[in-house]
Amino acid sequence: MDSFGHDPYDDRYDDEYDRDDTASAQYSDEDDFEDEGPELDENGKPVKQPLTPKQRKKRRWKIIRRCAYAFVGLFIVLPAVAFVITYFLVKVPSPQDVKALQSQPITFFYANNQVMGRSVPPGGDRELLQPNQIPDVVKHAVYSAEDKTFETNSGFDIKGILGAVYNQVTGGTGGGSTISQQYIKKATENDAPTLTRKWTELAKSFKLNNEESKSDIITGYLNIVYFGRGANGVAAAAKAYFGKDVNQLSASESALLAGLIQGPSRSEDPSYTQKRWSYVMDQMVANGWLSPADRAKATFPTMVPKGSQSKQDAGTLDYFIQQRILDELEAKGYDQDKLYSTGAKIYTTIDPAAQQAAVQAVQDNMKGQTDPNILGALVAVDPRTGGVIAYYGGPNTVKDDSGKTQLGQDRANQARNPGSSMKAYDLTAFLKMGKGLGETFDGTNNRELGGRIVRNAGESASCGKECTVKKAMEVSANTVFYDMVLNVTKPAPVAEAAKEAGVQPAPQGKAKLGTADANIALGGGATVVTPEDMAAGYSTFAAGGIYRAQHFVSKLTNSQDEVEFDDTQAQGKPAFDPDEQKSQQIAGNVTDALEPVIKHSNLQCPTGHECAGKTGTQQYDPQKGDPKSYGDRNAQTWMVGYTPSVSAAVWIGGDGNKPLHDKNNQPIFGATIAGPTWQDFMATYLKGKPTEKFPKVQPIGKDADTVTTTSRTSSQVTTTSTPTTTQSTPTTTSSTTTSETTTSETTTSRTRPTGIFGGGPGGPGEGGGPITGGGGEAGADPPRPTG
Repeated sequence: MDSFGHDPYDDRYDDEYDRDDTASAQYSDEDDFEDEGPELDENGKPVKQPLTPKQRKKRRWKIIRRCAYAFVGLFIVLPAVAFVITYFLVKVPSPQDVKALQSQPITFFYANNQVMGRSVPPGGDRELLQPNQIPDVVKHAVYSAEDKTFETNSGFDIKGILGAVYNQVTGGTGGGSTISQQYIKKATENDAPTLTRKWTELAKSFKLNNEESKSDIITGYLNIVYFGRGANGVAAAAKAYFGKDVNQLSASESALLAGLIQGPSRSEDPSYTQKRWSYVMDQMVANGWLSPADRAKATFPTMVPKGSQSKQDAGTLDYFIQQRILDELEAKGYDQDKLYSTGAKIYTTIDPAAQQAAVQAVQDNMKGQTDPNILGALVAVDPRTGGVIAYYGGPNTVKDDSGKTQLGQDRANQARNPGSSMKAYDLTAFLKMGKGLGETFDGTNNRELGGRIVRNAGESASCGKECTVKKAMEVSANTVFYDMVLNVTKPAPVAEAAKEAGVQPAPQGKAKLGTADANIALGGGATVVTPEDMAAGYSTFAAGGIYRAQHFVSKLTNSQDEVEFDDTQAQGKPAFDPDEQKSQQIAGNVTDALEPVIKHSNLQCPTGHECAGKTGTQQYDPQKGDPKSYGDRNAQTWMVGYTPSVSAAVWIGGDGNKPLHDKNNQPIFGATIAGPTWQDFMATYLKGKPTEKFPKVQPIGKDADTVTTTSRTSSQVTTTSTPTTTQSTPTTTSSTTTSETTTSETTTSRTRPTGIFGGGPGGPGEGGGPITGGGGEAGADPPRPTG
């Protein structure tokens, strides 16, 4: 019984007796033995005998052995048992399971909830490659980038895990997940940073390696991993980045794709892709999969343009609108991979009626134009929500010089000089200072300002020595607004007013607002904006000074209609002053100044709707060797205007600095094609809708209607030469007025000196020459042709 539970490795020495010594005493000579009993202390208790060295050593080993047993049980036996249990409980997903989860289409809806179109991953339902379809060079590149021991490890790499722990502790980078673990994480769409997820991932990875061959595992992984550009799987990635099949990939191309696995969203970042490509190529050499000689000869591969391999599903989905939507969602953390994996439903702000009207207006007004360099775009925004209701950036596909169809360019998302349409922001900055529409400036032609000669676009765009700001806006007097920005507001507040209204400079947008000089006053030089910027900026005036960020997506859900976000009830904020009433007053005064511009430009408001707006023209910068007639030409033209319910910007121009002409071989202006396009869109879209009027606000500063100037006679002549009754019906405009306007414009253009600033690459502010900028065109544009 004494030996029950006995540890065969434990001699069971107690703290008081050495049994070996006791046994020796028992067999000693009885004559020499005197049983005196144990030694007692003063209290009559046995005195504890000190341990011998031998006893201490054996006792120490006994403690060590017991600790070792506990360690093995706690850190090896129990985890092993738990791992075995987990192993038999977990299920390893197959590539087919993953396909079912990730091939759900993205569905786009119009603002009225009608289906706009659907988008599926490139190549349709993802192409699942077989093991023999993936070349070794691709596999070796991926091994080099993600898991160099893949062919020999059991699904997890202890060395890699320890390295990852070390990196975490020391602040380094790099994880310890093998390709098998990454496949499990991707297949289950579970990336939760928890120990439970990591534990089950290890078990699944180990089980995967026991149930599947290495060839099947790497094939399954390369069929589902995301490479960016909406490419799920290496087959789609080969087409998305290089326009070729996977079996045609070179070592250099394979290395780039492998390097993108860690950062697919940075595929368009040149510094990142170059860095990752170099790393993978070097690792291929280090692991013997690429010779040093081939590495030395390798060059960074050339990628095809993003989106050139995209395929669209059925519907009326405009490719440029789709890209703007996807860009907006990606900025919010929803890349295409996530959208595809959830079967996203995207509810947009695009109004199908507005979109149709926009496309029709641009195409109708471009018909018959004989200049092949003329391009057009139109963007419309709802001031009450900030939602983009119409977006036309031009045709999705175009023919190249050889007649081959290729992807077009989105002209609505390209930044151009806005010309005089920028003057609305000049005025906003002026009003924010407490100045009013009744303030006066010298509006005569050929003024020297800041060491340069600034010109108006003819006498019809001039308004005398004491010209009110309101009158200057109506006739688009360049000299007034250049003077205003140079000497009163300064350039920076103009840029700030534009941003407050909704113009988005880089990096949020593509606009640039030059503040190094006063050229921003006339929308020239370094200042460039997109049509979307201008539609959004003017929409803040239409909304009574309330800023609402322009956007394409109002709501996002998954395939089960579970809401990711809903911005349909998003609230605006005062744009130009923290006080909402003050901001409304500023916007209302801008509208007061812009309303007369419509009639002065020989345009009409939609029936039953008050409207306001501004044209813009940026002249062509003559080049050496140009014909004399090119001195008359313009390169960019605009019309931006609004009612209380819609703000629209139309751009008609060339791709860069090109001398444009209309179908009569005459120069184009803001009111030549852009103005009629805007008018047609507004009339079509607002037909049958409730009438609208702008709310009235109190004038800021001097009231233009009460100001008497010394040049009153000149102003009256200009005003009466274009009676109100003839403005709403362009065909009844007197022949005298038309002739004068046309003559003054033609005369001014013919005397325009070469090297004029405003529309060219240099823009105003270089060389000290005269400036016509982008201005004056509202009063100088020829009337809209009849018929």
